[in-house]
Amino acid sequence: MSTSTEVQQDTRFFGHPRGLANLFGVEMWERFSFYGMLGILPIYLYYKADQGGLGLAQESALGIVGAYGGLVYLSAVVGAWVADRLLGSERTLFYSAVLIMIGHISLALLPGLAGIGVGLVCVAVGSGGLKSNATAIVGTLYAEGDERRDAGFTIFYMGVNLGAFVGPLLTGLAQTEVGFHLGFGLAAIGMALGLVQYTLGRGNLGEKAKEVPNPLPASRRLLAVGAAVVLVAVILALVLTGVVHPGNLADVVVWAVAAISVVYFLVILTSRKITGVERSRVFSFIPMFIASAAFFSLYQQQFTVVSAYTDQRLNRDLFGWEMPVSWVNSINPVFIIVFAPILAALWTKLGERQPSTPMKFVLGTVLMGVAFLLFLPMVGSGKNASPLLAMVGILFVFTIAELCLSPVGLSLSTKLAPEAFRTQMVALNFLSISLGTAMSGKLAEYYSVDDEAPYFSTVGGVAIGIGVLLFLGIPFIRKLMKGVH
Repeated sequence: MSTSTEVQQDTRFFGHPRGLANLFGVEMWERFSFYGMLGILPIYLYYKADQGGLGLAQESALGIVGAYGGLVYLSAVVGAWVADRLLGSERTLFYSAVLIMIGHISLALLPGLAGIGVGLVCVAVGSGGLKSNATAIVGTLYAEGDERRDAGFTIFYMGVNLGAFVGPLLTGLAQTEVGFHLGFGLAAIGMALGLVQYTLGRGNLGEKAKEVPNPLPASRRLLAVGAAVVLVAVILALVLTGVVHPGNLADVVVWAVAAISVVYFLVILTSRKITGVERSRVFSFIPMFIASAAFFSLYQQQFTVVSAYTDQRLNRDLFGWEMPVSWVNSINPVFIIVFAPILAALWTKLGERQPSTPMKFVLGTVLMGVAFLLFLPMVGSGKNASPLLAMVGILFVFTIAELCLSPVGLSLSTKLAPEAFRTQMVALNFLSISLGTAMSGKLAEYYSVDDEAPYFSTVGGVAIGIGVLLFLGIPFIRKLMKGVH
């Protein structure tokens, strides 16, 4: 078994530790299965039975997709806690990958809403656990001050985007040529390949990846297990009695995540373990949390409103062949692969002259609102008449907005975190994404293909308004940040 020092000195993967190849692979296959499934899920839910779907109302279908995405990011918080207190990142990642594969198999084999229920819960919990821990393990491969670290994370994120690019292409093709269940089956095969490859290379990750940083005392473990069992029982009871159903799932997730976020902020702000300066910095994170949630409530509509728009309003004719709906989901990863290094180089070149983090949040939120206003010139053009090139342009604006806000959100949460609450502040960043993603499903319930102008103008206008308010508050926020740029 490799020790951590041996792992950190390893250069067998293009000058990087061999373990990076393993994590690159498992994350690529996980994103392949995740985005491949997400590309066909909305239309599977609302397509009629003769089209191979479940025939739900479109607003309920899009609400489920948003709620599911919200649960993935909520699960990332749970996955981080399990790794920190119980199992360590390496084992949590392994079990999460197994859970994802079970979820995709359920979607492929179980009929109707039973398959959706079991499949989406397993994939959501598994993806959340894998998402939070794969990144953490990449960090353990490098010693402090190792100059390869940034390049290693860049290689890792290339795996993320490669999987996100290929997944919707293959599952979409399988869905249009054979049927939905083959598409879900492909996602399961992708995750199985990732799991096999990961299992074979687990020895390359070193001891540090297996460490439990803050073990839960043995006396409290039974309590934690009991609480988890009670929570699962309550959720099952609410579903089986019809209190929670497809029509209100997005509402339930939005309110649950909002309540958890408020509690998190209150626990940190009222703690005696933090200093006055740290408390001020936590207060400065609140407007950024709100802006992040607003941003993701629009950005994650790629998998709700944009999917429905692609299906019903976009001209997908490619030289006489109709492109699968899910292929539109492969556009964004290409833009990220191309433009992420360019924007990173720009920020580096600008150095201290680059925009402050709050200003980057303003840019991201305003650009996201502008992207929705760009749908307005195509309103009323008729069924499947909007040009594909216009959608490519809109998704380019989505990407630039994302690159302004998303990478700096995680970085900011670590910079503003009090010493005693480092993990919890990262969790709060994930909760802002969870809240926004669930909101993307809730907002999608108001979208109608027959009356688009009010929707696009309102959603886009509100996002721009939030960006302007944040801009006006920058001097106050910078003061609260106490020297953090």
